[in-house]
Amino acid sequence: MTESPLHRLPQAQHQITQSLANAFASAGAELYLVGGVVRDALLGVEIPADLDFAASTTPDQTRVLLEEAGARSVYLVGERFGTVAAVFGEDPRATTVEVTTYRKEIYPDATRFPAVAFDATLAHDLARRDFTMNAIAVEASTGARVDPWGGEADIALALVRAVGDPDERFAEDPLRLLRAARFVSQLGFRLDWETEQAVSRQAASLARISHERILAELTRLLVGPYVDHGLDVLRRTGLLTVALPELQPLAAEADADLAPRLGREKDLWDHTVRVVRQAPARAAVRWAALLHDAGKPQTRGVGPEGEIHFFGHERVGADLAARIFTRLNADKTLRSTVRALVELHSRPTAYEASWTDSAVRRLALEAGPVWDDLLDLAAADVTSGRERKRIEAARRVESLRAHFARVQEQAALASLESPLDGNELMRLFDRPPGPWIKRVKEHLRELVIDGDLAPDDRERAAAIAAQLLEEPGHGAISDLPVPAGVSQRPPR
Repeated sequence: MTESPLHRLPQAQHQITQSLANAFASAGAELYLVGGVVRDALLGVEIPADLDFAASTTPDQTRVLLEEAGARSVYLVGERFGTVAAVFGEDPRATTVEVTTYRKEIYPDATRFPAVAFDATLAHDLARRDFTMNAIAVEASTGARVDPWGGEADIALALVRAVGDPDERFAEDPLRLLRAARFVSQLGFRLDWETEQAVSRQAASLARISHERILAELTRLLVGPYVDHGLDVLRRTGLLTVALPELQPLAAEADADLAPRLGREKDLWDHTVRVVRQAPARAAVRWAALLHDAGKPQTRGVGPEGEIHFFGHERVGADLAARIFTRLNADKTLRSTVRALVELHSRPTAYEASWTDSAVRRLALEAGPVWDDLLDLAAADVTSGRERKRIEAARRVESLRAHFARVQEQAALASLESPLDGNELMRLFDRPPGPWIKRVKEHLRELVIDGDLAPDDRERAAAIAAQLLEEPGHGAISDLPVPAGVSQRPPR
């Protein structure tokens, strides 16, 4: 038997678990660690900070035992589900613990809101969970595992398998359909055959789920390290048509025979999936990668010599992205960021060494806060099978990045000026215009650049200028009166 998941918990979580185990054992109650933390411990991946437990106690009893175990605060999460939460430790390393009374759920009709019964055992509780890898319990005191559905074996096989009858599990909560694809993306697992067939059969029921929950699951899927596999699950099971019907024209081009008929070297869906996979795992960039060519099916045209073109697909795709995020009730930041990225995604790849600084500045100003994301998206948008084309495209984006860095550096240097301008120097030293002004300003500017003089320290700048002008070769003015407020002391 492998090491107990309890021994794989971080020290703080392990101590909390032991305190809870002691409190519940002293009351003669059962307490089991359950859910994703057990799965992740068995996988040997990073374990989340928060902990989930199932217990034989009622919510009122749970509240008392959490307080006895040293919780900083205790509160009821959902009376209908019998979940009590508690916070242990101090911020920013506080741990949230949720303890849920054993329960079984009764589904009297097609609604996703089940009735909950608390006359349940641990076996009932595990039987209601979504996938076998999430239906493993670990006794909080001894570390003994309870795995009635073979979840540990499925973890070893890298398999996402529904608990019991997959059609029943998905009918209970259709969001589990997307969760199945999300786990494929996050863990690199594959779907069990019977589970995948049930996903395909039940895909239409996803329409019962709120748009906000769908958006949250899709976003988690998109930032997964195996996102290409997750997207493939969405497409081949029909979930994509329900969750993102706006992308159906794009996904339809995954037909193996379509690309040759269109005279292209690759289909748009395959290209899109590759771009998503290559993009940094940030939500906005991955969403933009998914949608960057969504306007192409609507803008496809054929040139006089039979060449395929997609004039204006960037604007059409940006409008499509805006409609998708409006429908999914996305927050304004995500909505505006993705729309801007989709609209501008082709611009960096048009960069040439002949671009002027003003042209680079203009694009950067147009991109605004999404500039870095835009360059990362453009770098990912290179999927040609020809190595030379990939290298050239990557070099073009990196050259634009370097050009903009030079422009920024020059702008920063330009803002570093002498604290005193020519008029102020002439007034301070009562001297006419001449080469001496340039020499003094350049000397003061160098001190500012080196950090030896603050850009707004006029008093010290005047003292330095006075000393400089007293030196031979700088038009000494020692015979002139020292301006008021100017110290004769050497600069520090």
